[in-house]
Amino acid sequence: TEEVAQTRARLVFEAKQGYGHSYQRGMAEATGDLIVLAEPDGTFLPRDIIKLLTYSDDCDAVFGTRTTREMIWDGANMGFFLKWGNWAVAKLVEVLFNTSHLSDVGCTYRLLTRETYDRIRHRFSVGGSHFGPELMLLIITSGARVVEVPINYLPRVGVSSVTGDIRKAVILGLEMIWFITRYWARSMGRRSGRTNPRPNGPSDAAPGQPGRD
Repeated sequence: TEEVAQTRARLVFEAKQGYGHSYQRGMAEATGDLIVLAEPDGTFLPRDIIKLLTYSDDCDAVFGTRTTREMIWDGANMGFFLKWGNWAVAKLVEVLFNTSHLSDVGCTYRLLTRETYDRIRHRFSVGGSHFGPELMLLIITSGARVVEVPINYLPRVGVSSVTGDIRKAVILGLEMIWFITRYWARSMGRRSGRTNPRPNGPSDAAPGQPGRD
């Protein structure tokens, strides 16, 4: 707290525990036209924000990816399982939602416009560690223009309570897959429910209206 007081940063307290709750509170407190999310554990380089800002004129959201080999620093927690696990789940999203190239579903370093946030903020439902995929899916299905850019990934300060434990990481990955497939199924259900067949014959015509040959 004392260190924060010496900067222009504003410290916000969130009573609810959880990755999702903390980032939802942070976005709710943000006041700018562009909102940038990042981890506080030293794994991201501040200068990489320039990469996100570069695309902010053309896109509504910019996702970072930590899976580019040349940008994974020695000692960073991005081994074989985490790298290819994130890649595989990201590809699942890419295929199911027919969206832009994705290679990392769990990277927090992201940018979104105020307009995009306002469109999706009332639909947040996840307070835990798989809020990242929910935010990504809400952005994608809102019709926002998105792009992914590679960012540096550094060794973290301290040990992650989730990805530092392979068992917990596996469980989180399965939760993400379940959430994504369920979200896709629901979105397909809503889409089919909005599809109304147009009259194309006598039996389909409205009462009192002639059918078409």
